[in-house]
Amino acid sequence: MRITKFEEIEAWLSARELAKLIYSAVADHKGFTSDFGLKDQITRALVSVMSNIAEGFNSGTNPEFIRFLGYAQRSCSEVQSQLYVALDQKYITSDKFTELYDLSTKTSSMIGGFIKYLRQSKTKN
Repeated sequence: MRITKFEEIEAWLSARELAKLIYSAVADHKGFTSDFGLKDQITRALVSVMSNIAEGFNSGTNPEFIRFLGYAQRSCSEVQSQLYVALDQKYITSDKFTELYDLSTKTSSMIGGFIKYLRQSKTKN
């Protein structure tokens, strides 16, 4: 199946789900909502995952798309690091941490798989 729009990319869909869950976690804890620095940083990082996948999709070439996917993957790592801060500050439970960390790992892995696929692809050079 040929992907015709970024909303069809599984990694983007996974990143969207991660965004929903993290925004919900932020809204569910008063300490998290009042920690403006962490709240801003984690939400910007997770939005960056989705945005870079979308922007890269419309870049026109596989090498350029791969570059943007790399940014998205690194943003997943940034989200994971910030989840540790949220856990240590008791803004999220260890169960919520595990759920969010695992989904960010899955999203990063999906992006990595897509990068591998694009490197092997002969289209959109």
